[in-house]
Parts: sequence; structure tokens; C-alpha cells
Amino acid sequence: MGEHEVGRLIYLMLLGVVLLSYLLVSNRARLGAMLRGALLWGLIFLGVAVGAMLWQDVRGDMGLTRAVSFGDGRVEVPRDGSGHFFATLQVQGVPVRFIVDTGATDVVLARSDALRLGLDPDHLVYSGQARTANGTVRTARITLDEVTLGDFTDRGLRAWVNEGEMDYSLLGMGYLERFERVEISRDRLILFR
Repeated sequence: MGEHEVGRLIYLMLLGVVLLSYLLVSNRARLGAMLRGALLWGLIFLGVAVGAMLWQDVRGDMGLTRAVSFGDGRVEVPRDGSGHFFATLQVQGVPVRFIVDTGATDVVLARSDALRLGLDPDHLVYSGQARTANGTVRTARITLDEVTLGDFTDRGLRAWVNEGEMDYSLLGMGYLERFERVEISRDRLILFR
């Protein structure tokens, strides 16, 4: 659960406490019946809150953010419900979901994705450093033999494995610069070659 989701959950819990306190004070005479009703509504409220938080994961799993390739030298990546662009690339034959990050200099793999690609993050040489919003992290340089997005395949792509924990691998400028043009049009990121 991310930082924003925790904040929302805390806000909703405080709102629930305030409402419950009001109900208890205003209905002291019918306390038993009111508590049963409040418990039922509390469970319904909790179920809706959890469902709303999980909806982004469900949408991503359903493939709603897949890139669409066209024969005219372009690939379109739709924006997902969180406002980000996610693209699933075939990296050495393995599907890896990346968040497109124009603020990242290079392609950075999360440890979990590095493991899926057959790399052992515990045995890499972490000789680099990256400054992130969460502070400085150590990175290990690797080369990805083959990376495919839509109809485009690149070979020998320089990338880094982040020693710290990341929710998603980052598709940074080291990859995006391989395209002739990158543009955002409404809710689509369009890559041209």
C-alpha cells in the first residue's frame, strides 16, 4: 500500500470515528439496535474502501494499459486510471511492466523484475548511485540483450538494477531517446520511429 493510500485510509477512518461518535451521542436510548446498524454500514463502507484501493491493481492486471502498435512506425501507450503511463515490454522474452518516467535518466529495473529476468540482485556489483525522491540508492549496471515494445526491438540496452525496493521498473530517457519523437496527446503517449 502506497503513501497516498495510507493517508486516504487514515482520513476515512477518522471520518468514520466522527460519524460513529455523533450517532452514539444522539441515539443513546436505542443503543443496541443502532450498534447493529452501524456495524453493518461500517462493514459495507470498509468493503467499498478496500475495493476502491484495489481497483487500480485490478485494472492493470486486466491489461488496460497495454501498448498498441501500428504499422506506420508508432506505438501508443494509454494513460491508466492513476494518471501514469505504463507499458509492458518484452525484455529478453519476459514481459516486464514499466512506468514511463521522463524524469528518470535511464532504464531502472526493480529487484523483483531483475529476478524474473534471471538476474540475482544479491550478486550484482552496485557501483553506481541514483538520487531519487526517497534519497540516494545504489545501482548495478547491466545490459539487456533484447527489449521489444510493439513492433520495435532494441538490442544492447543499458539499464540499472536498483538495490532498494521499487513498486515498478522505470522506463526512462535512456530508452525513450531511441525514438524519433515522443508526444502526449490527450490520454495517450505516442512514440514514433
